[in-house]
Parts: sequence; structure tokens; C-alpha cells
Amino acid sequence: MPAGSVKLESIKRFGQENQSYDVSDDEPAGSYMSMTTTKETKQAEGKKNDAAIRVGFFQLFHFATCHEVAMMAAGSVCAVLHGSAQPLMLLVFGLLTDTFIEYDIELNELSDGSKECVNNTIQWSRNHTDGLLHAVQQSHWGPGNFSAWATVAPLSNRSCGILDIEYEMTLFAFYYVGIAVAVFILGYFQISLWVTAAARQIQRIRKIYFSKVMRMEIGWFDCTSVGELNTRMSDDINKINDAIADQVAIFLQRFTTFVCGFCVGFVKGWKLTLVIVAASPLIGVGAGLMALFVAKLTGMELQAYAKAGAIADEVLSSIRTVAAFGGEMKEVQRYDNNLVSAQRWGIRKGLIMGFFTGYMWLIIFLCYGLAFWYGSSLVVDAGEYTPGTLLQVFFGVLIAAMNLGQASPCLEAFAAGRGAATIIFETIDREPEIDCLSEAGYKLDKVKGDIEFHNVTFHYPSRPEVKILEQLSVAVKSGETTAFVGPSGAGKSTTVQLIQRFYDPREGMVTLDGHDIRGLNIQWLRSLIGIVEQEPVLFATTIAENIRYGRPAVSMDDIVAAAKEANAYSFIMDLPQRFDTLVGEGGGQMSGGQKQRIAIARALVRNPRILLLDMATSALDNESEAVVQEALDKVRHGRTTISIAHRLSTIKNADVIVGFERGQAVEKGKHSELLDRKGVYFTLVTLQSQGDKALNEKARQMAENEEVPEKISLSRGGSYRASLRASIRQRSRSQLSNLIPESSVSMAGELGPRAYAVSQADQSKDAIPEEEEEEPVEPAPVARILKYNVPEWPYMLFGSLGAAVNGGVNPVYSLLFSQILATFSLTDPVAQRKEIDSICLFFVMVGVISFFTQMLQGYAFSKSGELLTRRLRRLGFRAMLGQEIGWFDDHRNSPGALTTRLATDASQVQGATGSQIGMIVNSLTNIGVAILMSFYFSWKLTLLILCFLPFIALSGGFQAKMLTGFAKEDKEAMESAGRISGEALNNIRTIAGLGKEKNFVDMYNAQLDAPYKAALKKANVYGACYGFAQCVVFLTNSASYRFGGYLVRQEKLHFSLVFRVISAIVTSGTALGRASSYTPDYAKAKISAARFFQLLDRMPKISVYSNNGQKWENFQGNLEFIDCKFTYPTRPDIQVLNGLNVAVKPGQTLAFVGSSGCGKSTSVQLLERFYDPDKGKVLIDGRDSTLVNVSFLRSKIGIVSQEPILFDCSIADNIKYGDNSRAIGTNEVIAAAKKSQLHDFVMSLPEKYDTNVGAQGSQLSRGQKQRIAIARAIIRDPKILLLDEATSALDTESEKTVQAALDKAREGRTCIVIAHRLSTIQNSDIIAVMSRGYVIEKGTHDHLMALKGAYYKLVTTGAPIS
Repeated sequence: MPAGSVKLESIKRFGQENQSYDVSDDEPAGSYMSMTTTKETKQAEGKKNDAAIRVGFFQLFHFATCHEVAMMAAGSVCAVLHGSAQPLMLLVFGLLTDTFIEYDIELNELSDGSKECVNNTIQWSRNHTDGLLHAVQQSHWGPGNFSAWATVAPLSNRSCGILDIEYEMTLFAFYYVGIAVAVFILGYFQISLWVTAAARQIQRIRKIYFSKVMRMEIGWFDCTSVGELNTRMSDDINKINDAIADQVAIFLQRFTTFVCGFCVGFVKGWKLTLVIVAASPLIGVGAGLMALFVAKLTGMELQAYAKAGAIADEVLSSIRTVAAFGGEMKEVQRYDNNLVSAQRWGIRKGLIMGFFTGYMWLIIFLCYGLAFWYGSSLVVDAGEYTPGTLLQVFFGVLIAAMNLGQASPCLEAFAAGRGAATIIFETIDREPEIDCLSEAGYKLDKVKGDIEFHNVTFHYPSRPEVKILEQLSVAVKSGETTAFVGPSGAGKSTTVQLIQRFYDPREGMVTLDGHDIRGLNIQWLRSLIGIVEQEPVLFATTIAENIRYGRPAVSMDDIVAAAKEANAYSFIMDLPQRFDTLVGEGGGQMSGGQKQRIAIARALVRNPRILLLDMATSALDNESEAVVQEALDKVRHGRTTISIAHRLSTIKNADVIVGFERGQAVEKGKHSELLDRKGVYFTLVTLQSQGDKALNEKARQMAENEEVPEKISLSRGGSYRASLRASIRQRSRSQLSNLIPESSVSMAGELGPRAYAVSQADQSKDAIPEEEEEEPVEPAPVARILKYNVPEWPYMLFGSLGAAVNGGVNPVYSLLFSQILATFSLTDPVAQRKEIDSICLFFVMVGVISFFTQMLQGYAFSKSGELLTRRLRRLGFRAMLGQEIGWFDDHRNSPGALTTRLATDASQVQGATGSQIGMIVNSLTNIGVAILMSFYFSWKLTLLILCFLPFIALSGGFQAKMLTGFAKEDKEAMESAGRISGEALNNIRTIAGLGKEKNFVDMYNAQLDAPYKAALKKANVYGACYGFAQCVVFLTNSASYRFGGYLVRQEKLHFSLVFRVISAIVTSGTALGRASSYTPDYAKAKISAARFFQLLDRMPKISVYSNNGQKWENFQGNLEFIDCKFTYPTRPDIQVLNGLNVAVKPGQTLAFVGSSGCGKSTSVQLLERFYDPDKGKVLIDGRDSTLVNVSFLRSKIGIVSQEPILFDCSIADNIKYGDNSRAIGTNEVIAAAKKSQLHDFVMSLPEKYDTNVGAQGSQLSRGQKQRIAIARAIIRDPKILLLDEATSALDTESEKTVQAALDKAREGRTCIVIAHRLSTIQNSDIIAVMSRGYVIEKGTHDHLMALKGAYYKLVTTGAPIS
């Protein structure tokens, strides 16, 4: 029966074409209702997004030309015609049913021996009537004999012998084939026209958007991350594409089907239609409630998980503190306790979804029962309908409802597209504040090159609260070299950017030869300026092309000349391909010095009037620096040059030196004048020469030890590319930090390795793009996933039982349906009525059963799934906390990434067990029962239909495959365009400085042709596939009914069996389709599981959970570092410790001093065994630290760090965290608090020790946090106390209190202090001055003062160390 076909249509589409919509856990085929659920859940989510959608649907077609509008109009007409095909088919189907029933009645009549066919009408046979008359005459005439009379009465005029069932069926088969052909053609055009039109519009949008973005001013880029722009160019524009392509056609088609279906219903039989429609609100209400509950419960579940997630995040962010205090198991427990409530909500959600799915099925079956009962009474009793009409009406309404449900995912695509278009269209409409491609502005005839800043005040648009320049006035004379010096963040680089007019000052103005540069033409202004930055950006092309970027249409001779001037010629000629050498992505194939010289050549080829050197040599090693510096000195003559630098060597010979501080030029003059002033410049100079001396000293020692080769290899090559990046990042970071007061950061400090310990997050952005992608993981075997789910086997067993019963429901439905048709051909009205009633009762029973089994399935699987998720989350979290600290330094294991992994991966693993198993069992029983049943009733017909099944399954699979295949192709095609846009956006400053925006726009546009051509090809193939998928069903029907007619005629098969077999198989085919639509979830689950198992299987280098390693009774606290060398695992090229030798006896205090990055804190981390040294040893009581049990060692050490990390719980709990190995009483807490000068302050709080400190201790001041941290360290009663800059962040008042507390805590313990303030370390037993990872001098305060070395200088100049 096409009933089935109808269903197939919809349901197949249900899971496959629109993966945009998720099938709720396990809805049986035909549950069009559940469509509404998803629709409504989605609406609930949609409400939040509405605010952001400011583009109307029709505005999406803003960029369409007349040609495209015509294509879309034609496509729409095709879609509407296609939509009316299904209801049309119902009319044919109704006639077909009537024909079958008529034929069957004729057979029934003639099978009665007393009738015969005479002149094509059925009459009593002669002998029958004669005998009857005889009987009647003999009996007494009375009312009782009425029935006898009826049998002699002339028969109601039934024709016979005219009906040739095979001929009729052939006719119907042709109708079907005709509709199929029409559907194929319409389907093809409807899709291909829309997709083509969309491809053309999208290409146009991409071009317009990119060219607009390239015109934006630099300030706009500061406020918009490049990553976000790249996503917008790929994902958001694809979302617009989805909203204006095939989805529109499909929506129109389904909507038409919906309208036509109801029209058929009302025209053919309005009574029955009204009855069916009247029952549907029950389904709507069910769907609505389900959506409401699911949304609510999902919210609750997320909220409950959010708590656990917050704990995970807090713990992972402060992993060092957790490790130092041995709190791992405690945290795992705390996390697990918070998972319980999330699990509870998840199970409730499963139960409620099961309940409502069951409720829907119950209502659907009751509806079926009602419709057939009432409909059959209209057919049999009132005679208003033929059975065919009954089916037309019933299926008309059913199809209409289904298609309405299926149209809803399209609406989501429209909403998503409108949301995505909002930002893109707004960008396209935005006028840039500084339009680099505009023609406006003058060009001066003669340029002298005097630059002057008049009272310029400026802040970056992305950080309006931080003033960078404050009333800056400074003049740069033409032809002179002016050097800008000053600490990071003083605004030196900002002045350079203002000269290039990347930004306009908020107040004041910048003039060139007396003209405000805002009045000059931008492209022209920038063409006067050559700039060499600290990290020069090269583009991924040849050296010659890179130099040519400086000035278009420049001859090869000029390029060579520029290269010679830049000292680059000789190294270029040494390369095998010379000027045609590719420099690699971002210039990665070149060393820093080479890149720098190519950049200088690029600047020179412009023949600039103004040369800006922004730290042009800071990132180079000495050798390259000398070469580059020489090149720069050559080219400065006769040009206005502004040089920003940190190395003295580069500044000494400038004509004028300007000292910057806090956004103002505070001093100006020659090298010698400024040294006498003892200002900013003086501080920088003294500190730097200090650092250089120490370095040279060490180099001499190294030479004696003949370790030179290794050393050199470290300083060159890759290492410094990283250091280079890092120092830039350091710069950009220093610009970002509002910590301008740190002004007098020494230059030496800037170059110390610690400067590179830029927060991982920063580093990951630029330094490691190659590793961003997760390394591919093999999907995990299902067996292993199930192993973790073993304890839940009873739930899974019962769930599978429920699913099996649910799977059997569909075939049973087709059985009942065909049974009803059979009753219409009965000639005995009483039997007919009875039969119909019993079938309707049966419908009710099936509904009730499926209600309970759905509930069982929903509950059982959600229970097993949630328990699995919780178990995995707990195991995963425990495994994470057990990793060594170095693992957390990898940016892929940042707290954010790890918490997401816990949240999503663990819950995705459910997709491979639980409901997935239910789904599979459901589909298998469905198919199994259907096929067995069909073979039982008519094996020939079954075989015929089975021939078509592969096509039905294929068309679905093929479509899914096509789309994913295309998605991949599209992605590849877009990648080259993406590379260009990525390169352009990442280096927007360089491109703007060179005035090359136009070139990049053209290159990008050229790359868009390939994806566009691919899209056009896709339009045709996808259209053909779609048409085929739609028409296969009609072809199946035409063949099966034709063959069915043959079997009814030749093999005397009962016609109802034809319907039974066809509908059983077709519905089971849809079940197959639905099962396959679940595979993406399944694949995702296996990958998630694999990632999870990878984590569980990883063996940490320093294991916390193991009991191996030495432990001993009388722990002394005798420490010794012997020739320790160390690099951080994520930055193997930067030597942090370089042969550290120092020892502390029990009870002594050792103080480390030195500039940032010299390895002070690192030595403390080695002691805690967060890391192990690469070479050398750390001895603890004479034992090698790597052989000591980790948790034992950490239990003997107390640590107070600069920024103490507190957990979001009460003060008492935070103090108790100091010792997690035992329960701690209140008295102990108070004693520790008294020792750390904390008790009085706590007692003044209303809740005393139960006061919550807030997330990361945000409710407390720094001094209070610091004292809690000290109390926490004291309560451990550690043998070794580590104080890492414990008072540096405090004001003087708190410092005194905390210092007093620390002095008390130090008594009788071995103590290592790292400090920046000399007052805190004067009374230490040993003071070690560190530089570049080793100790340059050590001794007591007095001893070191007498040495008159580094320490003496630090004390006397009073400059802060670091």
C-alpha cells in the first residue's frame, strides 16, 4: 500500500536528509508527531538567539541578480508541483483500492454456489431460485420468513466479468510510473536551480565580505579576533548558504504537500477529516509538554553538571596547588559527589522522554482505531464513502501532518542563516573609520620628512580604559635618526603605529611637514614609509616576490640592489634557488636574521622617506644582530629614521634619544647627556650592562669546560625562532597588561628566558599552529566501551526487551491495516461490523502495550547511559589529576580543553551504548518481523519488493554520502581561499603598512572559482540524487501493485495480503533508513571513547598514585642541587636552568635573587617534583629526588606562592587543605591561623571560619589570602618551606604583617625564599644571585656586599631586581 510508501517518504527523510534535526531517542517509524517535539525544543532554544537576528528572511537574497531570482522562481514552481505529487498519488491509490475490493466482492459473491454471472450481472442461479420458491409456497406466510424472502429478491445490481484486474492494475502502474517520472524531473530542477542560484550568491557575498574586511581600520581588527573572522568566512557564510539553497525548495515542497493533503481530506470526506483533526491536539499537547519537560530537565542536568564542571575547572586551573598539597583524591571525590545530581536529572529526562514517546504512540494508535471505526461506519452503514475514499482521507491527513513536521527543520536552517547573516551583512554595511582604499586626501609634491606629535592622547579601541599616550609631544627632524627608549608599555610602538595612521589619536594630532596626516591620502602616506618590525612578516611565496611587495612593478635590478643594501644578497645567492627560494608559511624556512634582512630589503625597495625600525634587531643572536645592524646603519643616511630598541648597541649612535615613560616623552638628548641625568635611560643602561657582564663571564667558564658546541647549537637555529616569537608575545603582552607601573623592567629582564614563559594561551596562538589539530585517534572498539558499562547489564537487558517489542509494532500495524481492507469485501454486514470492532480494539491494545514498552526502553537505557557517563567522567578526572605537571603545560591540555573533554566526550560515549543499542534492537526486530510476516503471506510478492529495497536504502545512503562527500570537497576547495584570507588577516598590519590590501582581495577572489565550480557540479548531482530518491518509491509501488494484481488473478491470492506485504516491507525499509541515520552519533561516540581511553591509558612520567619510591622516617630537609639543567617540556629550546649548584642544610634559609626568567621559581618546582631535571640531580637528605615517593616528598614540603590559589570554600576548609592525609580539628586550624597572624581578622568576620572565600579567593584582599596560604602551609607541619615571592604583591602595611608571620613560620625549618624586595632576604643564611639559570654569586648579605658584584649594585642603585 502506498500508505507505506507515504510513510517511507517521510520517515526516510526524517533521519537522513536533514541531519539538522535529531531524532529523539527511539521513535518508531511514522511518528510524525515527534517531529513537533524537536521543533518545539528547538524553538525554546531559538528564543535566546532571536535577539541577535536582525536580518529578515528575504533580506538574505539581498545580493541576488535578476538571473538568480528567475532561477529561484522556477525552482519554487517545481517544488510546489513536486509537493502536490503525493496527494495526487492518493487519488490513484483510492481508485486502486476500490478496484481491488470490488474484484474481491465479485469473487466472494460468485464463490457462493447459488449465484452466477449472467450478461455481466450477478443473478441467482436457476436451480437455487426454483427450490426456494417451492419452499416458500409450502411454509406459512409470516414476518419470520422475511429473510427467506430476501434471498429470492432480485440481487442489487452487481456487475461481474467486466473487471479485468490485471488490465486495471497495468493502468494504475502506468499512472504511478508517470508520477514517478514527473517527480524525478521536478525534484531535479527544484534542487539544482536553487543550489546553483545559492552558489552564485554565496560567491558574491564572500567576495564583497572579504574586500570589505580588508578595508577596515586596524582598530577594528583589535576588537575582532582573526579566528572569529576566519570562522565567519567559512562557517557563517556556509550557514547562509544552507538557508538559501535546497532547504527553501524542500520547505516549499513539504508545505505544499501539507496543504494538498488536507485539501484531499476535506474535499473527499470532510466528516472523517474533522474527526481525525479533532484528535490531533492531544498529540500536539503531548509533543509540547515533552518539549517543555525535556528542555527543563536538560537545563537542570546542565546546571547540575555545571557545578561539577566548575569544580573540575577550578581544580585543573590550580593543579599546581592541588599537587603540592596532595589533594588529588579529595578533589576526585568532591567532583564525583557533584556528578550524582547530574546523573539523577539525566535519568529523569530519559524516563520522561520514554513516557511521552509512549503517550504519543498510544494516542496515534487510538487515532488509527477511531478513524477506522468511524470511517468504516461511514462506508458500511451510511454508504457515504467507498473504502478507497476512506483511505484517501485517512492518508491525506496523515501525510499532511507528517510533512508539516518535516518542514520544521528547514525553519531552523533559515533561522541559523539569518543569525549568521546578521553580523556578516552588518560588516558589509559598515563604513571603515580609516578607509585604506579610499582615493580621498592630498598627496604632497615634495616631502621633507619632519614628523611631529602635538599633545597626542591615545588609547587602543579594544582597551579604552588604558591610556597609552598621554599628551605626548615630540618632534622628529628630517634626515636624523631618533631613538625611542623606555620600558615596555610606555607607548613607543604606539607612536610608530600612529605615524602609519593605523589609528587616529583621540586628541592632538600627528603632522608630516606641518600637514595633519589625517588630511593626506592613506595609500600615498604609507608608500613613503618603510617599516621593519621586530618579528617581520613574510608571505608564503618566493624571496623576490616578498621584496616586490615593497613596491609594485619594481625591476629585478632594484630587488638585487635592495638586497645588497640590506646585507641579504650574499646569503640569498648561497641558496640553491636564489631569489626564487620559497620562504615557507610565515617565512618559517628562514632564520630570524635572514627574515629580518629580507624585510629590510622590502622596506628599502620602496625607497622610503621615513624609516621606522621597531625593535628590528632585538630578537636576533649577536652574530646576526651585527650583520643586520650594519645593514640598518647603511640605510639610515638621508632618511628620517625612528628606531625603537632595547639593546644599547643599537641606540648609542642615534642623533637624538627620547626616553619614554607612561605615555610621555620624559627626556631627550644624546647618549652622554642622558646618562648624566640619571633617569629612565640610565636605569635601563646600568641594568643591561650588568646582565651582559654576567653572560660573558659564564661564556668564559663554558669555554674552559669545552661545552661550547652544544651551547651554540642552542642559541641558534630553532631556539631562537621560539624566543623571537616569545619576546614579541612578551611585548604584545606588555602592551596589553595595564601594569604600566612595572615600568623599569630592565632590558636584560626583557631578554631573559623567563620573558618567554608567556602564558601558554598566548603562545598557543602563534607559536604552535601546526599542532592545533588533535592527532587522529583510532575509534575505540565497542567491546571496550561496553566493558565499562557491564555493571548495568540488567538495565540493558530490560531496555532491549522493550525495544524489541517496540520494533514489532510497525509490522503489526500493517497487519491490522490490511485486515481492515479485507473486511470491506465481506458481504455479510453483521460479520463485517464485528470484525471491524475487534480490529479497532486491537489497535487500542497495541497502543497500550507500546506505551509501557517505550517507557521501559527510555528509562532503562537512560539509567545505564547516565551511570556510564558518570563512571567515565570520574575515571577521566582522576586520570587527569594523576598526570605530571608538564602535561598541563601543553596548550592542548589547558583547563578549558580538559573540562570540555570531561563534559562532552564522556556524554558522547553514551551514543555507542544505551540508546544506541535500543535503536539497533528496535530496527532489527522491526525488519525481522516484517520480512518473516511477508514471506509467510506471499513469498513471491515479497521477493519482488525486496529487489527494490536496495534502491530505497541506496537512495537514502547515497544522498547522505553525496552530501558528506560534497562537504569534504567544498572544504578542500575553500581551504586554499581560507589560507589566503587567513594569511591576510593574521598579518593585516604588515599588509596595511605595505598598502597591499587590493592584491590580497584579488588573490582571494581568484581562489573562489574552484569552490564555485564544485558547487555547480554538486547542484546537478545532488538534484539528480534527490529526484531519484523521491521517485524510487513510486516505481516500487507501480511494480508491486501490478504484480499483486497478477497474483490475485492467477494465484487467487487474497487482495488484502498484497497490501499487507507491501506496507510491512516498506515500513521496515524506513526502519533501516532510520537505523543508518544513527551512525554519525555512533562514530562520534567511538572517537570520543578513544580519546578518553587515550587519557586513561597514558602513563604519567611522575606518578602521584603509585606507591613506589623511597620513604624514610627522620626526614631532615637537607637539600642540594647538583649541576641541574632543565628546559620546560613545551619549550625545549629555551634552557631555563643551566647547571644550577646550590645546597641548604636543615634549618637554614636560602634566598634566590635575580631577574625574571633566571630560573628561581623553576628550582622550586624541581624540588616539588612537578618536573624532573634533564641533567644533574636534586638530592633530598642525600637521596636522588627521582627515586623518592612523590606523595611522601610533597607531604614534607609547604609552599606559599606569590599569587596564592584558594578554593571556593570556607576559610577553615582552605586551611585544612594543607594536609589532605588526615582529618584536622578546629583547634589545629586556629593554632595555625594564630601563627600566621590571621586569627584576629577571621574572628572579626560575621561567619568567622565558615566564611566563604569566593572563587579563587576573590572575596578577600591579597594580604588576607596570603596569610590563609601561610596557615595552610603551616598546618602541614612541613620540614621544608618554600616561599615564592610570598610578599611581592602586597602593600607595605600587609607586607609587614605577612612578613612577621613568615618569620615565625620559618623557625626550625629548611626554607627557600624567592624575593624581589631586599628587605625580605637580608637576614637569610645564604643568598644566591642567579642569572640565566645558574648562580653567579652566593654568600651572606655582608659577604656579598663586600664582593661589590651584582648584588652590591642591586642594593646600592635600589633598582628592583627583575
